Amino acid sequence: MKTIVDPTHALDRGLTAIRSQYKVPGDFPPAVLAAAEEASRRPVNDHVDRTAMPFVTLDPASSTDLDQAFAIDRSGNDLLLHYAIADVAWFVDDGGVIDQEAWARGTSQYLPDGKAPLYPPILSERAASLLPDGPRPAVLFTIRVPPDGVVELDGVERAIVRSRAKLAYDSATDADLPPEFSELARRIQAADDRRGASRVDPPEQEVSKVGEQGFELTYRPRLPSEDRNAALSLATNLAVADTMLAHHTGLFRVMAPPDEHAIRRLRFTAHAFGLAWPKEETLGQFQKGLRADDPRQAAFMLAVRRAGAGAAYAPYQPGVVPWHVAMAATYAHATAPLRRLADRYVVRAALAIANGLPVPDGVSQAFAKLPPVMARADTLSGQIERAVVDLAEAVMLKGCEGRVYPAIVTDVDERGARMQLKEQPVVARVEAHKVQPGDAISVRLLTTDPERRQIQFERVA
Repeated sequence: MKTIVDPTHALDRGLTAIRSQYKVPGDFPPAVLAAAEEASRRPVNDHVDRTAMPFVTLDPASSTDLDQAFAIDRSGNDLLLHYAIADVAWFVDDGGVIDQEAWARGTSQYLPDGKAPLYPPILSERAASLLPDGPRPAVLFTIRVPPDGVVELDGVERAIVRSRAKLAYDSATDADLPPEFSELARRIQAADDRRGASRVDPPEQEVSKVGEQGFELTYRPRLPSEDRNAALSLATNLAVADTMLAHHTGLFRVMAPPDEHAIRRLRFTAHAFGLAWPKEETLGQFQKGLRADDPRQAAFMLAVRRAGAGAAYAPYQPGVVPWHVAMAATYAHATAPLRRLADRYVVRAALAIANGLPVPDGVSQAFAKLPPVMARADTLSGQIERAVVDLAEAVMLKGCEGRVYPAIVTDVDERGARMQLKEQPVVARVEAHKVQPGDAISVRLLTTDPERRQIQFERVA
């Protein structure tokens, strides 16, 4: 769960119910744990020694499933991003019990009280994780980033790497990071802007205690280190996608733009938050000016992310250019194999292509089978996220029954009106007649039920 954190444990009881309702995977079967234990001791004998390179990792302080480590060099006016990705395929055999369990899970699932990992922790948080407690096997991508930020895959190899430091977003300093870190991120962002990319990276919501028994939803703005670190993954994923497409193979992340109905609703949502969205600006243009450190703008960023049909996976098809509208580019997922099943196969394909080898048959076959598996896992993630948001809203509003809130109608259908509270990041339905999207109304909170994750309003004006 990447949008709500719960340091006060106000959601614990409800989270237990969510885990049960959505059958969030629990402990791994004994056979999988035994196989993972054996795999963790597998000797590494097919990797080039790159332990002299000054790799570091940059993640949330509490993370132990570290997919990526990086180092940056200069080559004339170009920057070379050396991006080490956990070599999950070294530990996981095709068709083995670990692999079968991963296909059943699809992704790691995140909730405020902990994650349900894709792979057993002995692999995902120890042997395969790029922790700084010893050398680790990795697949090392070298990405060339020229001054214009248009990236190119320069090479891929299996390598032994050693992280020098486990850096955290909230404490890493410029002195801890490669000198070119900020410049590389700036180049990637500039290329984003020229392409017209409109990625939305909303901040985390946090349940905070107010007084003795009350709670509220607040926002933790994204730190500059998070955005710069995301640029490294973006650069790698773009370069890998271009390479796969050029070789007529691969699995791509695709996304269509929000439809006209969703855009219309978002305009009303912006109005509810008091945000001035000029009529002549597209959603992408408007997003460029949003600031995550402003609570209302942050809430709108979350609304944008939830407005579209979402991204999907698509295998290569002759004559089709896979397109991700938010990236304004052909895009793939390669940089999080500890957390996403599909990435393991994309990494293997890139490794083969870069070394002049055919993509293994098992990988090509997986590309055709993965989309429904990943869609199922993504659907579960979305259901969990929506349930957690509903729970957090009910907990936050508990005790506020009878209070009147200003709201804006964002949508009307046969079930009534959907509205956005103007002072809280809450979307809810209310029985309201003779209203149109964009109308300002006042609503009274009637009931809150954290156990059922429900809130009920009535219109008062």
